[in-house]
Amino acid sequence: MSSFEGVLVSDPWLQSQFTQVQLRTLKSKYVSVRTQYGRVTVGDMPAVFSKLKAFIDVFSENDISAMLQESTSNMDEEIDFESFLRAYLNLHGRASIKSKSSGKKLAGSSSFLKASTTTFHHNINESEKKSYVQHINKHLGEDKFLKDYLPIDPSTNALFDLVKDGVLLCKLINVAVPNTIDERAINTKKAPNPWERNENHTLCLNSAKAIGCTVVNIGTQDLVEARPHLVLGLISQIVKIQLLADVNLKNTPELVELVDENEEVEELRNLAPEKVLLKWMNFHLKKAGYTKQVTNFSSDVKDGEAYAYLLTALAPELSTPDALQVMDPTERANMVIEQAEKLECNKYLTPTDIVEGSANLNLAFVAEIFQHRNGLNATETSKVSYAEMMEDDDQTSREERCFRLWINSLGIPTHCNNVFEDVRNGWIILEVLDKVSPGSVNWKLATKPPIKMPFRKVENCNQVIQIGRDMHFSLVNVAGNDIVQGNKKLIIAYLWQLMRFSMLQLLRNLRSHSSEGKEITDTDIIQWANDKVKKSGKTSQMESFKDKNLATGVFFLELLSAVEPRVVNWEVCRAGETDEDKKMNATYIISVARKLGCSIFLLPEDIMEVNQKMILILTASIMYWSLQRKHGGGHHTYTPPVNAPEDHAEEADDEDVAADATE
Repeated sequence: MSSFEGVLVSDPWLQSQFTQVQLRTLKSKYVSVRTQYGRVTVGDMPAVFSKLKAFIDVFSENDISAMLQESTSNMDEEIDFESFLRAYLNLHGRASIKSKSSGKKLAGSSSFLKASTTTFHHNINESEKKSYVQHINKHLGEDKFLKDYLPIDPSTNALFDLVKDGVLLCKLINVAVPNTIDERAINTKKAPNPWERNENHTLCLNSAKAIGCTVVNIGTQDLVEARPHLVLGLISQIVKIQLLADVNLKNTPELVELVDENEEVEELRNLAPEKVLLKWMNFHLKKAGYTKQVTNFSSDVKDGEAYAYLLTALAPELSTPDALQVMDPTERANMVIEQAEKLECNKYLTPTDIVEGSANLNLAFVAEIFQHRNGLNATETSKVSYAEMMEDDDQTSREERCFRLWINSLGIPTHCNNVFEDVRNGWIILEVLDKVSPGSVNWKLATKPPIKMPFRKVENCNQVIQIGRDMHFSLVNVAGNDIVQGNKKLIIAYLWQLMRFSMLQLLRNLRSHSSEGKEITDTDIIQWANDKVKKSGKTSQMESFKDKNLATGVFFLELLSAVEPRVVNWEVCRAGETDEDKKMNATYIISVARKLGCSIFLLPEDIMEVNQKMILILTASIMYWSLQRKHGGGHHTYTPPVNAPEDHAEEADDEDVAADATE
């Protein structure tokens, strides 16, 4: 089967609104203008759009110009291909509404994304919305920028209106995981323009990925439009990460008390926070005489009995036997909440939420109880010994964190909770390989978990090693059994080569237009970065990814400024002469890169310590963004499905541009 060049859009949501036929049609219009004038501006769009069949009978060129001026007063502002696509979607939505009011059918609109009418077709949980609003009011009520807009009234849609400029969610991420976003990088204007809003949303989504949120199906346009079900879904994940932040051995060493005689501490450490919370809950329930096992935060707690026993065990001085004796579940749930409030727990749920088994709110409720009174009494000796183990393992933990977040950002079916434990059966790495290099995995030879037979795990891992060798990874004297045995050094080495392969493959695909698809080397990346900085009039240069001068952060600030001059605010940058200056620059660099669109998972310490691996990924990510922008959204080799009209794909009429768009 032949292949053709498909158009790749960096925003997954935006990509999903068009078929490849539609994208190529619009791309040809965009490229035509850029070829003629050297660039595409807002002022160029009315002439282009007014000739499309979707708009020709609906809007005049002047109408389109007037609508575009609602978003920006600078019609001479240059736009990239993604902004071109967003403008098209916005106009098509308006054209659809206008056509309906006139009783006419809009060309190509039969299955077009009806953003204005379908947004609220998704049911949203009003109780969850109320709880999240209360959470936001409590934690951000004193924020210098947001205090003019808070408190939010949970009975209105004010939350969704406030989300649209991107500031609220960025601030909420910092509440969940402090210092994730350098607030100097947030565009905090009272009335930001569309580009500034989009930058805030891009910063938000890339930062959300960097703290462990799943945002595969959320795009910046979803946040611009404040689609309620997606906004609440993202807020739910952020709040959950905040509430579970201490449910781990590093922050709460007392949890070692949960380890049974037949268990290892490492087993507890490898559990997801939700699983640890359930284990903690069952630990106390068992001591309190509760005979059932709680396995979830929904059906197993609906009758309120588990809560009554838990609070009695944790706060006997506040408990009464009434909650255990009452027969009505709603009445018992109300008594449970009253008792929890005596512990000063936030009221995340109502009695109805308990009875109806609201999983998110019940989890939040249990996490609140844990934070206020965990009831654990581990000895100082066990706490100290575990703290020492964590300290000795700091570098390995940072690398594990980076690879875990990267793996989960790919959108593979299996979620990774702990790299060193979860990859040992080979399955997750096979899923990553199939994502990075489609078709590389022979799934007929793979065994899906749960895997009872040890040799099946070895078979999976042997295939992982073989595919790595096919990709020219350095795997001397490495066998599948090394992964099964949990050899941390080898697992990190393999995943690093896989991450590097993925990044360089993206760069190679973008550069294929001008350099015949030749391999991208470390030298190519360094030369590109140095050339960019030099052409911008700056003098700093990078000798290698180990160059100690990179610790100041100045080179990366100059590189970011070179690829997008307006994105770096030099007034807030430092010279990088002291450790404090280096830390300030490093945090700012990471946020600015994410704001541009770079999906990166390094920490400020990686820049300050000049971690060679992370420096390479940071530089390559900036290069990828720059090249992708140069190509107006980027390309990749795309093989159409069997039933795709290959021979006539380029003959699509303008009216087909939005024909297959779906919500």
